[in-house]
Amino acid sequence: MKQCIDTSQISGLILAGGQGSRMAGQDKGWLELAGLPLIVRVRARLQPQVGELLISANRNLPRYAAFGRTVPDAAEFAGCGPLAGLEAGLSVCATDWLVVAPCDLPFLPDDLAARLLAPLLRGEAKLSAAGCAGRQHPACMALSVELLADLRAYLRAGGRKVREWQAGVGALEVGFHDAPEAFHNLNTPDELAAAVAYASQWRQS
Repeated sequence: MKQCIDTSQISGLILAGGQGSRMAGQDKGWLELAGLPLIVRVRARLQPQVGELLISANRNLPRYAAFGRTVPDAAEFAGCGPLAGLEAGLSVCATDWLVVAPCDLPFLPDDLAARLLAPLLRGEAKLSAAGCAGRQHPACMALSVELLADLRAYLRAGGRKVREWQAGVGALEVGFHDAPEAFHNLNTPDELAAAVAYASQWRQS
């Protein structure tokens, strides 16, 4: 059962600031899946679940700006990976809660935010992350903006690992075992090709 949550109290962040090293350095947000860039597909999934939408990007900022407020990595944390993008998003987040997803998950559940936020709104933790079929998906998370100071301290101490930082702040795992297709990362050309095949089947069903 989906929960009714005031989306105006939630911000969304799409992580699109990576180097795309396994995609020959391409900006993954602009790779096309069945004729549409990944950023368009992920935005279409996440935007209805949140209020303001932020996009963590370090290239092609004017193009990304057409789909949300762009937030490049702070100079202090340049090269620090996904956590730098998270820091950038938290630093401008105007709501109490931030829901995060990477730009290479085009089949995100339409109740991602509601399910990730449920334990946080009950006061069980300040951060939750998705899990599915025995795998963790730490880049899909919801968290309180109160964690910004902790994240900055972790980065300044040399930390770079998303799961390590999440564990340190007491993250909970939220299961999405009913939606395994939602968490097919598109990190390589082969994975993108498989997603194209899946999207074709999905459109025909």
